[in-house]
Amino acid sequence: MNKRKIPKYMQLKQELLSWLESGKLHPGAQFPSENEISEQFGLSRQTVRQTFGELEKDGWLERIQGKGTFARNPQRRESEQVKTIGIITTYISDYIFPHIVRGAESELRSRGYRLLLSSTDNTKMKEMEALQLMTSQPLSGLIIEPTRSAEGNLNLRYFLDLQEKGIPYLMINEKYRELECPCLKVDDEKGGYKATSYLLDAGHRSIAGFFKTDDLQGVGRLKGFLAAHKERGIPAASSRVITYVTEQKRDIPYREAVKLLSGPAEERPTAFVCYNDELALLLMEAVTQCGLRVPEDVSLIGFDNSSLAEASGTKLTTLTHPKLEMGIDAARQLIDMIERGTGYEDTVYEPELVERDSVVRINGM
Repeated sequence: MNKRKIPKYMQLKQELLSWLESGKLHPGAQFPSENEISEQFGLSRQTVRQTFGELEKDGWLERIQGKGTFARNPQRRESEQVKTIGIITTYISDYIFPHIVRGAESELRSRGYRLLLSSTDNTKMKEMEALQLMTSQPLSGLIIEPTRSAEGNLNLRYFLDLQEKGIPYLMINEKYRELECPCLKVDDEKGGYKATSYLLDAGHRSIAGFFKTDDLQGVGRLKGFLAAHKERGIPAASSRVITYVTEQKRDIPYREAVKLLSGPAEERPTAFVCYNDELALLLMEAVTQCGLRVPEDVSLIGFDNSSLAEASGTKLTTLTHPKLEMGIDAARQLIDMIERGTGYEDTVYEPELVERDSVVRINGM
């Protein structure tokens, strides 16, 4: 599957920042040349030059004609201090996350802030490490995507430390229920409801739902799936509700889909509601393995309207996620919290259905 990556210059920027922030390179020390960095990381001179320009703009490097490039500490002089906002997400370079980060970065840069990125790889331990890293240095604020939000907040103490230190923060996609902070999120329950209702309106009565339930987004989408069935008086059969957690996302949904589709034709689901677009493409493969076709035999709906939705032969009907907009809005709100002490209520985006080619009407509907 195609996955959009964080630009190479941003990856290099984060690596070089770690050298500067960890003390590997002290203020005043000569920085390796562009050629040396290019050879060490296997990157083009143009990419390295772009990274150096970013670091110089943020105050971390100083170029002296005829002498070379030297490390600096932008915290040294208050008049030159570069304000820093951290972003902690479950992933950085995969799926919809580059769009969120790109939106936040563009807004932060335009307002004179630099960005410090960290990823938890969707593990609580790495979330703890990311919070420790962020709070160990001067920080103006934090944008956080909670890790496995449905499993509780094992790192509560670090969030309380943020409050004690007066560091404003907000959350994206979901939030831990006990924390009183603004959250920017999609109405996942409404999205699950819309997807299921759309299929019911198209005549489907045997619909299977696949939901990742270690995060609250998946729980919300599952609730919407069940609510749409209940509203129509159509039972959601337990055998057609498949739940899984992150570590199982490549195995259980695929296996269960094949099992459901391998039964007698009259018992097969005619449609799948998928936790996200990434899963929908995986389940398209399961449909093909069973000798069936999308949408003629099985209709599919995804979620997030990611680049993957148009990456397959059958373009995917899906629900929207305001990826870039969410990043921009989160950055703007956090800057207002930092500079003006502005308070915010939760921002909830309503997902809209994007109709493509992966759903067919049946029984003359």
